[in-house]
Amino acid sequence: MKSREVIIGVVCLAIGLAVGFYAANSLNRDQALATVAAPAAAGPNAASVTVPASGMQADVTTTLTAADSDPQNFAAQMKAGDMYAQIGRFEKAVEYYKRGVVINPSNFQANVVLGNALFDSQQFEEAEAYYSKALQINPNDANARTDLGTTYVERPKPDYQRAIEEFQRARQADPNHLPSLYYLGIATLRKGDRDGAKKILADLEKAGPTSDLVGRLRQNIEAPSPTIQ
Repeated sequence: MKSREVIIGVVCLAIGLAVGFYAANSLNRDQALATVAAPAAAGPNAASVTVPASGMQADVTTTLTAADSDPQNFAAQMKAGDMYAQIGRFEKAVEYYKRGVVINPSNFQANVVLGNALFDSQQFEEAEAYYSKALQINPNDANARTDLGTTYVERPKPDYQRAIEEFQRARQADPNHLPSLYYLGIATLRKGDRDGAKKILADLEKAGPTSDLVGRLRQNIEAPSPTIQ
């Protein structure tokens, strides 16, 4: 049965599933963990409910059947994509999310989660395209702006200056957005400006003294060769 692998993965890794979109990317996911998509009308901030493990198999089967039997059903495509993303099957998540974006191309969150799945598949250039599209819809979303900037850091041929510009724009939209400040430090460090990264670390310590991002950025700065952690 084609849904068996999904059932096993979801039961093992997602005992408690919630209603809503699979949200955020990279560091932003530390603050907004994966969820399962609700109908579009509910929006990304829909109230969550817990699905008992005993009902997981039926829920997975129903979700995949709905998505495959009704390819024009936006909510079904997004929910199926969420389930695959939850178990790390990002290539399948991309498949369903792309169906959803074709149906509803102006949906901000659909473009973001597609960008997320592409990012997690290390398809950074294609992820850039969907984050950029999402930001055309909502230019002031600091999470999406940070995710866009991170694609320039992570790709095989990084563009640190472009990344820095995007992180600075995210900071303009939300001065208290810690992930954008963290990655600003990472990009500055990777660009070869360790002193500049230290100044950003000081800013991060002031903005979020209890955030684990402080230690992570400090560890990168102190490492012989900077790496993202």
